[in-house]
Amino acid sequence: MSASIILGIESSCDDTSAAVISGSKILSNVAANQEIHNEYGGVVPELASRAHQQNIIPVVEKAFSKANIQQNEICAIGFTRGPGLLGSLLVGTSFAKSLAMSLNVPLIEVNHLQAHILAHFIDDANPTPPTFPFLCLTVSGGHTMIVFVKDYFDMEIIGKTIDDAAGEAFDKIGKIFDLDYPAGPIVDRLAKEGNPDAFKFNKPRMEGYDYSFSGIKTSVLYFIQKEERKNPDFIKDNINDLCASVQKSIIEILMDKLEKAAKELNIKDIAIAGGVSANSGLRQYMEDNREKLGWNIFIPKFEYTTDNAAMIAMVAKLKYERGEFTDIRTTATAKYDL
Repeated sequence: MSASIILGIESSCDDTSAAVISGSKILSNVAANQEIHNEYGGVVPELASRAHQQNIIPVVEKAFSKANIQQNEICAIGFTRGPGLLGSLLVGTSFAKSLAMSLNVPLIEVNHLQAHILAHFIDDANPTPPTFPFLCLTVSGGHTMIVFVKDYFDMEIIGKTIDDAAGEAFDKIGKIFDLDYPAGPIVDRLAKEGNPDAFKFNKPRMEGYDYSFSGIKTSVLYFIQKEERKNPDFIKDNINDLCASVQKSIIEILMDKLEKAAKELNIKDIAIAGGVSANSGLRQYMEDNREKLGWNIFIPKFEYTTDNAAMIAMVAKLKYERGEFTDIRTTATAKYDL
């Protein structure tokens, strides 16, 4: 029996993406970015929705072309139902429903956060996938959480941010430094040339496994205001060290809780997922401490960290095998729990 071929569609925020999967192998993974948001310093929901409408047909057509398949060869369509920006989600949901009806194939809804975690099971995401149960640090611009993954669809959030997400903290601090949006990748790049021990910033004192990142943002802001009174060019003169110090602080906040959870739950398989998992400092920290912590570490390929349709297709494939299909009357939802 030949492997099922499934189309995945992702439109939760500002990237329009489509992917084709056969079994667990990705045949194509295409994305269109929306640079229009850069001038506003953040994603503008209305503009994102309009861009998705413009991008979705050419992106899907390109995904089929790169996969070298015809539309009538697909067995099902998976789409991001949530969480995310409602207008953006509605574009992907409506398109998926229409195409599924026209091709008379099943529709499969996918939880965006679940997809980030299950991207680890794509054939070429890791040399080997993590073994259940494992912990997954899921970090992005909108979410920061530690997830206890017991099985493909049995997940429990054991820690989460009570305010800003880690990616949001990178972007907001980057704005203080007058960096372009999105600032996270720029901070990462500049940090490589800086001294991570040059400056110290306050870290939150939280019980359990929950996170808070609003405090470090405030700490950086007050520090910069104080230093600029003495030297108006302080940021420009110290940008690399500032980025390296901020990055180290955020990574330490993330890892302190993850190490605590892994130790108390006695879990050795540790994965990271989400856009911030592309951060080179976070990846290096995990690699450097692998032996000391006794962890088996799973870091997906870069292309499977940011929002992408390959991870949506992967979840759709798993649900297809279980016969878990979605009613055509379903609609997008901005909030969608694991």
